[in-house]
Amino acid sequence: MSARLLNVGAEESRRLALQEAKEVILSGGVVALPTESFYGLAVNAIDEDALRCLTAAKKRPEKNPILILIPSIDAVKDYVDSVPPMADKLMKHFWPGGLTLVFRAKASLSSLLTAGTGKIGVRLSSHPVPTELSRLAGVPITGTSANLSGQPARKTAREVMDTLGDAIDLILDGGETQGGKGSTVLDVTTDPALILREGMVRRDALMRFFRSSAMT
Repeated sequence: MSARLLNVGAEESRRLALQEAKEVILSGGVVALPTESFYGLAVNAIDEDALRCLTAAKKRPEKNPILILIPSIDAVKDYVDSVPPMADKLMKHFWPGGLTLVFRAKASLSSLLTAGTGKIGVRLSSHPVPTELSRLAGVPITGTSANLSGQPARKTAREVMDTLGDAIDLILDGGETQGGKGSTVLDVTTDPALILREGMVRRDALMRFFRSSAMT
């Protein structure tokens, strides 16, 4: 059976679609949704069975970590061991937005998220759909791209349907996303912090927080 497709372009349709998406998330299902760059796949990030459904849908190796999206800055403390002072400054400046911060994960988080690294990538999205869905559901959601592992990211709901429609439960259609680069990924568990991937937040935008010699 193909995934249901719901429009989230208008305010009223978005409200109703997000309520339905919340039920899918809390029942262990997989939801595709728009983000700042591409479409992503959301499941309840603290539901082990849902995470396995996600990795199966994407055919994603379990050695690859999965970042989580949270509803507010305050929520980060629920999933990480500690927030270094520099990370606190970065969150206040760049969140919501395109910066994923990698922290030491709480031991309670699934190894399907951390890939056994003991670390977790966390982001507060500036796109209203994933942020509101996480808030409504009361859980963090995954933010991995809505594609088969190793394939190009998808910019439209139709592309997601063609690729994953038989493997997921619901697609929230927010129109074509802007594409471009994904989030910048910064590991704040090291001193100095380490850029793992440069994306939406440019390296030079981070330089005000670090000495130029500190970035790798």
